[in-house]
Amino acid sequence: MAKKTKIPAIVSAVVLILGIVATVLTRSAALTKGAPFTDKLLFSCSLLLVMLGAIALIAALLPEHRKVNVKTLATAAMFAALSYIGFAYLRFDIPVGTEKTAFHLGNVFCVLGALFLGGFWGGMSSAIGLTIADLTSAYVTSAPKTFFLKLCIGLIAGLVAHKVFHLNEDRERKIPLPIATIISTAAGMAFNVVADPLVGYFYKMYILGVPQDIANAWAKMGAVTTSVNAIVAVAFASILYLALRPALKRANLMP
Repeated sequence: MAKKTKIPAIVSAVVLILGIVATVLTRSAALTKGAPFTDKLLFSCSLLLVMLGAIALIAALLPEHRKVNVKTLATAAMFAALSYIGFAYLRFDIPVGTEKTAFHLGNVFCVLGALFLGGFWGGMSSAIGLTIADLTSAYVTSAPKTFFLKLCIGLIAGLVAHKVFHLNEDRERKIPLPIATIISTAAGMAFNVVADPLVGYFYKMYILGVPQDIANAWAKMGAVTTSVNAIVAVAFASILYLALRPALKRANLMP
């Protein structure tokens, strides 16, 4: 059993190292003015390898390994697809100098997935879906930032929903279910309202080499769009969860 537990850790460490090496090799080419899309894509994918390797390594080193059933994986895949659609097709772009920000509905399925699946799988599904949406659009260099932030949104919303309020369980509640749902979704999105402009500012300046004035303007506009996206996500995700929860309970389809 010890050898079996070491294999995932070794593979994860290899992925992490490969990601770091690839990031170093592709960064300069990707940040050259007028760099082709392929160079930017390779750089973003290399950063994603670093993140995935680090997450997988941490998971492999945890003392307990939980089995994941097919229902959970299928539901996670569905939320990944919905997150992709919410950003790729339900988006309004706002140019800020050489950068962009956007109003979109991807965050709705980010917090909704956390309500149904829990923090890890809800966060991972939306992180993967929205990262793919970035990689296949003009937001390709933002993909690593997106992966990190959406995973954090899911983890926070899932933590509040299932460790504090136990949303998916039938029990007597001091706080009514609708209020607990809104608080859970708001917790994840409150983090994003603060973290998205702040992380984005430093990411664009120190990782992507964007000039400070443009990064500053992007952060200010990003704070506006992120706040609006958060309000929309809390409202829609809460309504959808409360509407779908009874039907899924009756059909025995709750994860």
